Amino acid sequence: MNSDSDLQIAGDILEVPHLLQAPREHPATVAEFVGLARSIAADRSQWEHLVRYDAASRWYHRLRTGPGYEVWLLSWVPGQGSGLHDHGRSSGVLTVLEGALTERTERGTRALSADAGAQRVFAPGYVHEVVNDSLEPAVSLHVYYPGLTEMPMHAARCAVAEVVRAGR
Repeated sequence: MNSDSDLQIAGDILEVPHLLQAPREHPATVAEFVGLARSIAADRSQWEHLVRYDAASRWYHRLRTGPGYEVWLLSWVPGQGSGLHDHGRSSGVLTVLEGALTERTERGTRALSADAGAQRVFAPGYVHEVVNDSLEPAVSLHVYYPGLTEMPMHAARCAVAEVVRAGR
């Protein structure tokens, strides 16, 4: 009689080609998009030479595209922010490459620092505001799937909620 303990595999299971999945050329899962962002973040030669700072408006550059996704590089001088917005039908991964940013949502405020390897993954319709509250410039990487086609702006609910929470 066979039982689970009777099952043994002879040889190296990794040598059975039909059990191995070929590596994908492009990411297709949340984990793969997070991995893509981390690999770009780790290789400064892919993005550092492209960064520009603009005191008048946030600077951005589309770094890469693939089937159904985009990767954007953004810079933030002190005081610059995105305004309260969502990303329409796109999901995303935000990764801080240099400096620090602050993310504000209805649920509160979160510090995102490059030193801590900060990443945020968000679903379609996620409403937030990102601001450089520090005294130093910041750089961030944004992966959107599907590619970003809209960025609806919202009323400043977060700022009002923050003032109420602080008792000001």
